[in-house]
Amino acid sequence: MAFTSKDVMDLRARTGAGMMDCKKALTEADGDMDKAVTILREKGAATAAKKAGRVAAEGIVESYIHMGGKIGVLVEVNCETDFVAKSDDFKTFAHDVALQIASMKPTYVSIEEVDAKAVEAEREIYKAQALSEPKPKPMNIIEKMVDGRIAKYYKEVCLLEQDFFKDPGKTIKQYQTEITAKVGEKVAIRRFVRYEMGEGIEKRKDDYLGEISENLAKMQQNG
Repeated sequence: MAFTSKDVMDLRARTGAGMMDCKKALTEADGDMDKAVTILREKGAATAAKKAGRVAAEGIVESYIHMGGKIGVLVEVNCETDFVAKSDDFKTFAHDVALQIASMKPTYVSIEEVDAKAVEAEREIYKAQALSEPKPKPMNIIEKMVDGRIAKYYKEVCLLEQDFFKDPGKTIKQYQTEITAKVGEKVAIRRFVRYEMGEGIEKRKDDYLGEISENLAKMQQNG
């Protein structure tokens, strides 16, 4: 299947890879765009794996304030050199990550940070729910169902496992891998904090209908 220069540009826009890499991927994929994307991501993962053991002590602390000061995020994103830390690609990645945290409310950076006891508690809850069904399934099926729910749980609470809000077709981990391949250095999200105004404070719940009914009753009594 033939491809055009526009296809190369489209692939570059989707993956952020270099022009020559996009051309090679399309050639290898025989013009199939989706397959070319997969090839580039696999190559990016291989590149990132080689860099995983490096020390990433440079970087930036990106901040984001949203909704008139109602939500605030601080996130530390690391790389290997100050040169890359000042690059537009790296800064864009850090800003996108801050936006992701603000909108998707993760609790942890990675699966490794999740408390094992918390995961086991979630697993037991899911298992009990499955066993309490009118017609419970065999235990091996239940275990697979529980594994699927735990995977979903990780996608909800772990930043790297979440779907990137700008491109649901890839996770934040894949996005991080692509940036690592693009800038030629290890890129890693180290930590973050997210604040939401009033979070954790028990707010007064006003029963407006109850108050109206009570006032009407008093008016009738007085009238």
